[in-house]
Amino acid sequence: MEELRGSRSAHTMIFPGFCDVHVHFREPGFSYKETIASGSRAAARGGYTDVCAMPNLNSVPDTPDHLAEEERLIRESGGFCRVHPYGALTMGEKGIEAADLAGMAGRVIAFSDDGKGVQSESMMRSLMETCRRLGRILAAHCEDERLVAGGYIHDGRYARAHGHKGICSESEWGPIARDVRLAKETGCAYHVCHVSCRESVEIIRRAKAEGADVTCETAPHYLLLTEDDLREEGRFRMNPPLRSREDREALIEGLLDGTIDMIATDHAPHSAEEKSRGLAGSAFGIVGLETAFPALYTGLVRTGRMELEELVRLMTEAPRLRFGIPRPAEDWCEWDLEAEYTVDPAEFLSMGKATPFEGRRVYGRCLRTVCAGKETWRAE
Repeated sequence: MEELRGSRSAHTMIFPGFCDVHVHFREPGFSYKETIASGSRAAARGGYTDVCAMPNLNSVPDTPDHLAEEERLIRESGGFCRVHPYGALTMGEKGIEAADLAGMAGRVIAFSDDGKGVQSESMMRSLMETCRRLGRILAAHCEDERLVAGGYIHDGRYARAHGHKGICSESEWGPIARDVRLAKETGCAYHVCHVSCRESVEIIRRAKAEGADVTCETAPHYLLLTEDDLREEGRFRMNPPLRSREDREALIEGLLDGTIDMIATDHAPHSAEEKSRGLAGSAFGIVGLETAFPALYTGLVRTGRMELEELVRLMTEAPRLRFGIPRPAEDWCEWDLEAEYTVDPAEFLSMGKATPFEGRRVYGRCLRTVCAGKETWRAE
């Protein structure tokens, strides 16, 4: 990769600024979990210069007026990274009435109801037709609520052994199968959020072979952890859940063969109290911006599963190419790849501290991040 170059020493590298197309910055409406400013600082510490913020907010950005509130907060956030808002697909993310997609199209990076799956096929078809007409990506949270039925971890060995309610894989791959069919029929540019299971990978692989305009992402925790890593702690509860070893292997294979297009964190902070109720009672979601590259570099590159250049591409070039996000030449991040340390959430700049990587030994420390020529992070 031409942009991947050494700096200062053999183990210090400069990379292009990372890009994450799936974060939750919780403003407006939930600033006790995270603010755009605190989330942006965390992004800069993780080497990110561009992030795309999901719309499950209050007010939901489902009209130009509601979107304006989030845009104001972004302008006032301090410029630690560029924050690109999503617009909601449906009013209030309730799946009943389409949001004002045309009114927001020129001001959002894409449209999504992330956090909620669009349950109605006819509604999804109509939304895809509108997104195609507007030339915008539809990014889908794929979840059949009928099949989830109150589950909160993967419906596998751990759930059965410990008496937990499981979430079956079909609750994810079923909606994906429906949506890729609709995407082929409508010509919509369709993107699948946080893919977690092997059936989803195979459906997307087949859809691409058939010429559908389909891309997808997965997250670091699905590539590095499984249900075997679960503990009776809220920091292991996320949606979709950690799945089986076979699912993880399918995700890695999907990354290596190009079926999975990019890595996103699904950074989803909550308060300490909301994450203190164990697996059964905690809120869904973990933070990821400050651990993504170190965890992946340690778990995939240093173990020989993936080349460093490919990991960097999946976190920089690939998301920018799909979502049309330019990278100025003055965006970059510098990493010490030999720095070894234990992940300690007390050091996070994010207000959220829940991470399944807490206590893990990782390699790779971000020394400096520069966004648009401005230094936004420097390690002490």
